[in-house]
Amino acid sequence: MRFSKSLILITLSALVISFAEAYDPSPLQDFCVAIGDLKNGVFVNGKFCKDPKQAKAEDFFYSGLNQAGTTNNKVKSNVTTVNVDQIPGLNTLGISLVRIDYAPYGQNPPHTHPRATEILVLVEGTLYVGFVSSNQDNNRLFAKVLNPGDVFVFPIGMIHFQVNIGKTPAVAFAGLSSQNAGVITITDTVFGSTPPINPDILAQAFQLDVNVVKDLEAKFKN
Repeated sequence: MRFSKSLILITLSALVISFAEAYDPSPLQDFCVAIGDLKNGVFVNGKFCKDPKQAKAEDFFYSGLNQAGTTNNKVKSNVTTVNVDQIPGLNTLGISLVRIDYAPYGQNPPHTHPRATEILVLVEGTLYVGFVSSNQDNNRLFAKVLNPGDVFVFPIGMIHFQVNIGKTPAVAFAGLSSQNAGVITITDTVFGSTPPINPDILAQAFQLDVNVVKDLEAKFKN
């Protein structure tokens, strides 16, 4: 069976459009405020929505990003998330925000956001940041040292990281193109899954001794 070039182009265009619309579709109304009580809501996309006539300013408000998060943990960083769970009015709007605090030499370890591109601006300190492209692009590392006022973009789905390379705390803010971007921390996911992945599988995948894998799984166990 032979297909015309026009038919192939139409089919490919349809596929591109369908994938482009697979993330946080545009709102079908001025706003759709999330509501916990399903009896008073109408299901649209994302979360259930309250009657627009009952929306109030508090549905679009959050206070507290001026406060630093605690960095007294193993990775010496803290991510304060402001998404649809904190601001119900973000429902269906396809955007959210985070504040990231880094202790000296702290890091936001390699992770990925399955539903969002991230754009980060450094406000204070010095960061080394980067992301790694896909296998098809030969896993290239794109990295930069950021100073206050610098901006860096992490494309959707790419594994990325930030490290404070300075002797003083660092602060960054980042916007994400989803009301609920999700986060997959690589080490926690691979070595801390429930139930754990068979150590023999990981030993072969990472070319490690199986006892090393067992030690890592014990360390990252949830």
